[in-house]
Amino acid sequence: MRASFASDPSLTRGRRVHEDESNFRSSFQRDRDRIIHSSAFRRLKHKTQVFVEHEGDYYRTRLTHSIEVAQVARTIAGALGLNVELTEAVTSLERHYAEFDGLNLTWETLEGIAKHNGPVLGALPHALADYNAAHDLELHTHASAEAQVAALADDIAYNNHDLHDGLRAGLFTEGDIAELPLLQPAFAQVDALYPGLDAYRRRHEALRRVFGMMVADVIETSRGLLAGAGAKTAQGIRELGRPVIRFSPDMWRDLGAIRKFLFTRMYRAPAVMVIRADVTRVVEELFPLFLENPALMPADWANSIAQAAADRTMLARIVADYIAGMTDRFALQEHERLIGDTPRAGVHVAQRG
Repeated sequence: MRASFASDPSLTRGRRVHEDESNFRSSFQRDRDRIIHSSAFRRLKHKTQVFVEHEGDYYRTRLTHSIEVAQVARTIAGALGLNVELTEAVTSLERHYAEFDGLNLTWETLEGIAKHNGPVLGALPHALADYNAAHDLELHTHASAEAQVAALADDIAYNNHDLHDGLRAGLFTEGDIAELPLLQPAFAQVDALYPGLDAYRRRHEALRRVFGMMVADVIETSRGLLAGAGAKTAQGIRELGRPVIRFSPDMWRDLGAIRKFLFTRMYRAPAVMVIRADVTRVVEELFPLFLENPALMPADWANSIAQAAADRTMLARIVADYIAGMTDRFALQEHERLIGDTPRAGVHVAQRG
């Protein structure tokens, strides 16, 4: 049963371009389905989270990360009586529909994307400013409870899988993480229940317990915050002036220690930084090349390039969109084809982001 403050698809503020609603799916379900069927979503399969052009199929990609975030978000939203479909959706790059560019997502979904880290204040990025001028997302307020759930689900997913992937990559060992907050009691519990368990299963059992602790903490803490907030509607949640989906202070402190460890031992490890510099060079060299020679871009970008005409800022944004949509492999292949001297060294690693 949904809570009164859950987002109601029947009360959506609509889409930028009006569409008749479906008889079979809610507006939020249609948003989720459009995202899943989009070309950009499919390309996430070949856009990695941490490891670029890795050896093997074990490390997370942006696609598997998105699926994991959606699963965590569904669990938390369901436990809190929120709208599950809206937590799963997280814009104009798609060119499939006759009446509009992009996916024409609902106001609520776009609000969640824009404000998942809280109110957006100060100078706005160009794309967000342009959209907001035509379809005001009320950037000064917090987002819906569902969007707040999605943001914390992202934190849970990446903390969990970066520990898994860092261990698999040999950037640190079980011994290195065994004394971290949350990890220490998890390993102790596994050792008490399964003495002599092999290292791989021991690791998996400990990390899945940490995952469960994070999810349970968000649910328990947020229940208390929602009950104390007194908000009766989704708009009431937005206007509280503070988030209502949160970790407890103790959990936030413990996660801070884990994030600090991952930053030092994974995202800024010396071997990682060398390769990060290499892949940064690929992007830095492709961008000016396409900006000065947009004809090198595929034919299906020709209309957008023509519309930019003499507007160099618009052209730069088009080139940035094109490069942002590249898969890891395609970016490296294009750099090799057009420039040459493309870095390729063993297991390539880049900063998560």
